[in-house]
Amino acid sequence: MNVTLIEQVRQINPLVHTITNLVVANDSANGLLAIGASPFMSNTVREVAEIQTFNHALVLNMGTINDEQLEAMLLAGKAANQNNKPVVIDPVGAGATQYRKQVIQELLEEIKPTLIRGNAGELASLANVAWQAKGVDAGVGSADVQSIAEIVARKYECLVFISGETDIMTNGSKTYLNHHGTPHFTSMTGSGCLLSCVCGAYLGVLDDPSADELLDAIIVAGTLYSLAGRLAAKDFNDRQIGTFRKNLLDQLSVIDAQTLRAFNREWSEHHE
Repeated sequence: MNVTLIEQVRQINPLVHTITNLVVANDSANGLLAIGASPFMSNTVREVAEIQTFNHALVLNMGTINDEQLEAMLLAGKAANQNNKPVVIDPVGAGATQYRKQVIQELLEEIKPTLIRGNAGELASLANVAWQAKGVDAGVGSADVQSIAEIVARKYECLVFISGETDIMTNGSKTYLNHHGTPHFTSMTGSGCLLSCVCGAYLGVLDDPSADELLDAIIVAGTLYSLAGRLAAKDFNDRQIGTFRKNLLDQLSVIDAQTLRAFNREWSEHHE
């Protein structure tokens, strides 16, 4: 795991263009600032293609999708592909309604994603696997979540990151499981959406990366994020949801490579 990416993000200050939903825009922008990236929050049709000529990464989030936003996403995504910028697609509620199923199908037909990051229910919909999801929540199903991730990664020839009790990160042939998370993420609206933005920032600082380097970047991003969540959840009442949100942003701003190395070493020693 190349933990030096943590400082690389802070040094480069990557510009992450995010077309996201109105529920999470503020936390996504502040979370990007916390890790050392720079947010550009625009869904204006007349400028989104131009932004792909000077940004470092593009994140597309379907949370409160509408037709105008879809047009902006398609223009931005195609331009990002043309300019070799990484594209992260967060298929929020992908299987919840027919409209959302049509939207994600159109996005994935027109845009080549670098990463698809979502929960188990959303990715099960992309894999055409039976799943019971409630709105944008992960829901439940009997299928193997790791298999779902690998199916989608091979189908769309991209990275897949399924966040949950165990995070699953794969490129279809190599898969990494991260057990470091905290259940408190589910108490904060948009915690997964912010994770997609963090992944975008880490992908955006890579220069002509190999497949292994791309996978490693989201492993570092995911491990950093889960550790920040664990530290944010220490020593506070479970009902203090606002405190977790504040603590998460604080932890994202101070975690460094040394902290992540020490945590991984300690965790490994206790789980051998």
